[in-house]
Amino acid sequence: MKKTEVLESWISLWRVPGVGSVTFKKLLDKFDTPANVFSTTASSLKQAGFSEKLVSSIKENQSANCAKDDIDWLNSSQNHHLITIYCSEYPALLKQISNPPPLLYVHGKLSLLNDPQIAIIGSRNPTQGGLSNTYDFSKFLGSSGLCITSGLALGIDGAAHQGALDVNSPTIAVIATGVDRVYPARHRKLAHKIVETGAIISEFPIGTQPKAENFPRRNRIISGLSQGTLVIEAAKKSGSLITARLASEQNREVFAIPGSIHNPLSKGCHQLIREGAKLVETAQDILEEMSKVIDMNTVVINSKSNDTEPETIDSSPLEEGGEQSDLLEKMAYDPVSIDELVIRTGQSPESIAAMLLILELQNKVSSNGGGTYTRISS
Repeated sequence: MKKTEVLESWISLWRVPGVGSVTFKKLLDKFDTPANVFSTTASSLKQAGFSEKLVSSIKENQSANCAKDDIDWLNSSQNHHLITIYCSEYPALLKQISNPPPLLYVHGKLSLLNDPQIAIIGSRNPTQGGLSNTYDFSKFLGSSGLCITSGLALGIDGAAHQGALDVNSPTIAVIATGVDRVYPARHRKLAHKIVETGAIISEFPIGTQPKAENFPRRNRIISGLSQGTLVIEAAKKSGSLITARLASEQNREVFAIPGSIHNPLSKGCHQLIREGAKLVETAQDILEEMSKVIDMNTVVINSKSNDTEPETIDSSPLEEGGEQSDLLEKMAYDPVSIDELVIRTGQSPESIAAMLLILELQNKVSSNGGGTYTRISS
């Protein structure tokens, strides 16, 4: 859908201050099209129940060239797309939620929006174990034919996108700015990789800068596009839990990975499990549940997929009965300090610190900050 007067009227109405997805739908219900909204009288708008302030804003946008930046962006590349909720390309699952965005800006492969998707979300400041789990789950699920959807944020989101890319599986990033912006800036290279085989999408007009209130708003799109949502490490009060609850309200599957009772980033996942989310320990657990709502036989399997779940490669196996193996055994899987490990092993602090460094390089333990470490591998 390229430059037309019809599309310009959609953009202009979407850019009216005070018009969100709910108000936009009400306007369409009353007047059928954005063009009709602009052509009707102020009196008719007020009689339809819209406030004087909103009516004034609509009339001001009627004469302004509000759509120019969006149309210029759309026409600048064949890889740029702008679809309305009336377009056949609009994702069918997203249309089912209570407040779907009337417009979607898409940079990348438009056809992906209707592919079977699994959302993978979590903390922006995860543990190394959380990052490893995210990357491995994303690789396996992507190789199994599911499109990985996330939010391009630091931490879990970035690892989810990267895992999919590393097995040549498409991934979708739903962002809270205009698609002409990359936020956070350090994910610029990742964003460029995503649009080569996947897509970056947003409901926000071109030029929209990062605003705190826009991030919770985009979460309904992440869950709305996906048949299921996997939460990997999340605090009890976090955007990830908001997304998971939205997924539940949208009648989508919710999965959560449990963790240590001492890890604050496990508390959100434990809360979700108590509320009915499915506890998962392997990516195969997710595929088994997803097969109930998706015909996996119709999903295109990545040619590089394996029959087994990807695991962290350990090029330096520990010698059985050695000091490092003994240390790992005494760590268990809860956070523990060097002082506590000195007591448990009888080794010196210097020796413990040296072994922890080696184990961390081997992806067997992770540093939690504050002087504590957690075992993440056997």
